[in-house]
Amino acid sequence: MSLLRKKDVAALSEQVSPLKRSLKTHDLVFLGIGAIIGTGIFVLTGKGALTAGPALSLSFLIAAICCGFAGLCYAEFASMAPVSGSAYSYAYISFGELIAFIMGWDLLLEYGLAVSTVAVGWSGYFQSLLANIGIHLPATLSSAAGTTENGVGIFDLPAFVIVLILTYFIAIGINQTKRLNDTMVIIKLVVVILFIVATIWYIKPDNWHPYAPFGWYSFHQDLATGHTLAAGIIPAASIVFFAFIGFDAVSSSAEETINPSKALPRGIMGSLIVCTILYIIMTLIMTGVVNYTVYAQESFLKAPVMAVIQATQQTWLGWIVSLGAIMGITTVMLVMLYGQTRVSYAMSRDGLFPKFLGEVHPKYQTPFKGTWFFGVVCALLAGFVNINILAEMVNIGTLAAFVMVSAGIIWMRKTQPNLRRGFRTPLVPITPLIAIVFCLVLIAGLNWDTWLRFAVWLIIGLFIYFGYSRHHSKLHDQ
Repeated sequence: MSLLRKKDVAALSEQVSPLKRSLKTHDLVFLGIGAIIGTGIFVLTGKGALTAGPALSLSFLIAAICCGFAGLCYAEFASMAPVSGSAYSYAYISFGELIAFIMGWDLLLEYGLAVSTVAVGWSGYFQSLLANIGIHLPATLSSAAGTTENGVGIFDLPAFVIVLILTYFIAIGINQTKRLNDTMVIIKLVVVILFIVATIWYIKPDNWHPYAPFGWYSFHQDLATGHTLAAGIIPAASIVFFAFIGFDAVSSSAEETINPSKALPRGIMGSLIVCTILYIIMTLIMTGVVNYTVYAQESFLKAPVMAVIQATQQTWLGWIVSLGAIMGITTVMLVMLYGQTRVSYAMSRDGLFPKFLGEVHPKYQTPFKGTWFFGVVCALLAGFVNINILAEMVNIGTLAAFVMVSAGIIWMRKTQPNLRRGFRTPLVPITPLIAIVFCLVLIAGLNWDTWLRFAVWLIIGLFIYFGYSRHHSKLHDQ
């Protein structure tokens, strides 16, 4: 009984899915934009600017290039094996079951922590809006324990509630999910474009000098905390890479997509291109209107766009941007949670997870029980746990998945060159190798304790695989 037993691509593609097919190319582009544009613009630009200075725009470009090369590899896999599960399913057909389980376990970490982390950011923006109209939540219900200096927080009620609300929409059907996502994406794109048009005239080119005060990689004293940290273009790229995670969730929608072999590659690459352009423009504005050192102020570090709005004295824009931030962050949670449920569905269907996680509701045509199970887990994490120290694990988990998918393309081209592909990654093996190198560079930019926590998570996963999954796998007797 091999640990590297594989699924047959042809059999995988021919299986009949109980999920409802209703997504088209524009829905997939919107799913990608929904996952990508949110935390990166409205939260991470402050921390990124303190790490790289005005060169943050270059950091975003590096992260985007990394995602672009990986995205080309995802696009080929999505056209070759249009099934749920994303990198998990791709690993199953290229490297075998053990590697597939590790990837699935990795993706659950990526999506779960991303949902919980972003929910906490959403809670902060939501409470700021409430405060502007004179409504204040009790301190004990405004944040999780250990997340504030005063230490009075016990439970983050808004973060808990928003995750449960989004879980409900995902559970009751893909049509409801896509309508909610499409509506919020349109609103936040309008807000981002409005912000660009209203603030671009206030750029002072002097604020871009020096462009790269910390070089490519160095150590300096953090202006916000006083601690000595890695700084420069590469460390900042490792930080803002978080802004791009989630486009891979688009590939998890394969079994709910009409004509997935064509629509998935277009959705993946289309969303990446749109978001990269907007990120670079926004970053140039953020560091051009005000000097990057301004973001060391705690209020601007948490809501960096407000620094720009205050500098331009356009108070009317603050309310609109706050609305856009809430919409943007909401769609990130929605797509991440959606991706997590589809990965767990695929793993359950293959026998690697308990059967109930993959049971499809006859009316809603969604993995109903699995959706609520992971939704509640993410809500509890967001409400009770200080996950700030775990946020970087989302990045390393995503980068690990990118490395696997990129390596998988090289392997599949070598072992199954005649397999039907609706999209072919250009310049193989050069393109996948570039993606792998970029990913490894960004992983090197993360702190060592992130690597350690990730290793512990993988060890826990291996215990689960050898204790349960290996013996319950649908390929057990093959």
